[in-house]
Amino acid sequence: MTTRVRQARLDTDLDDVAELWGEYLRWANDQLDAEFGFRMDIEAALAANLADPSPFEPPDGRLLLAFDDTGAVGIACLQRLRPDTAEVKRMFVRPAARGCGVGKSLLDELVTAARSIGYDRVLLDSARFMDTAHAMYRSAGFTDIDPYPESAIPSELRHYWRFMELPLP
Repeated sequence: MTTRVRQARLDTDLDDVAELWGEYLRWANDQLDAEFGFRMDIEAALAANLADPSPFEPPDGRLLLAFDDTGAVGIACLQRLRPDTAEVKRMFVRPAARGCGVGKSLLDELVTAARSIGYDRVLLDSARFMDTAHAMYRSAGFTDIDPYPESAIPSELRHYWRFMELPLP
């Protein structure tokens, strides 16, 4: 299976973006409920992101889509937190495409973009149950850190999350 990764074109790709973001947020919310017994207001987050996806667009961000022969199978975003720091957001690969290198391709493209933009480091947060994702992030050089102030995760829920950083040489 050949996978292609490219910057989303919001004039033609918004349906794929909305579908993948929604699928990711609903899946994550179901897992949070099963693992930790709580749910987040994902519809508000989805609506806000779709109303203004500009933080994920060039020049300071990226909104990448991965495609295979079946269509869009993955998404990953990069947004500016500070002049020297970016954050990975909404990274998701559909279950049928997992294990085929789609996530690694998306992450590699985000890191390459962060370097080319001039960021010194990339941060991310992800729920503690996302062990496979954490292994992928570690293999790319990310390490665990304390929560960072710009994380959208409410402070009372941060103990359910892992926070990571990749310094960019």
